[in-house]
Amino acid sequence: MTARTSFYRWTSSLVVVVSVVVAIGCSSVPRRYIWMADTSVTLTSLSSDLPAHVGKVVLLGGTIVEEEQNEQYVFLHLKNRPLDQDYKPHRPPSLSGPEAGEYWVAVPQKQLPSNYQNWGRVTVAGRVTAERFQTEPVLLLLYMRGWDTSGKHNVWENIDPQYVPSSPLSVH
Repeated sequence: MTARTSFYRWTSSLVVVVSVVVAIGCSSVPRRYIWMADTSVTLTSLSSDLPAHVGKVVLLGGTIVEEEQNEQYVFLHLKNRPLDQDYKPHRPPSLSGPEAGEYWVAVPQKQLPSNYQNWGRVTVAGRVTAERFQTEPVLLLLYMRGWDTSGKHNVWENIDPQYVPSSPLSVH
């Protein structure tokens, strides 16, 4: 093997390694949540057959449109924004189609970041509950990444994914 052949092998190996590192680093969601999640679940399938998905971890995108609170939890109401291949949310093709629906995310109040209300869009990893608010599915937050209008992003992770929230009184 010549020095030139050795150099080309080394260079091509380096390119492959750098490409893999960049590809892994570009995701909006940590790998542990991608591995846990049923990535085939969409808001449409979740809404139409909630019992089949209870307990599963799903990945959804959205924008925060409303919130409800009780003593322990904040329930964020999100308008769905389908995720792209990098798990970043985007506006659905049709604003009146099934993927343009809404869902709720339950979050312990003590874990609220101060700037979450400034987020223009979010990516959510959450566990599906059997509960519905106003006929919309509810997820227990495991992980959320939010982008504000300037493009900056913030991460919000639930340390205890075993919590069980109660519904706000205004929902009953």
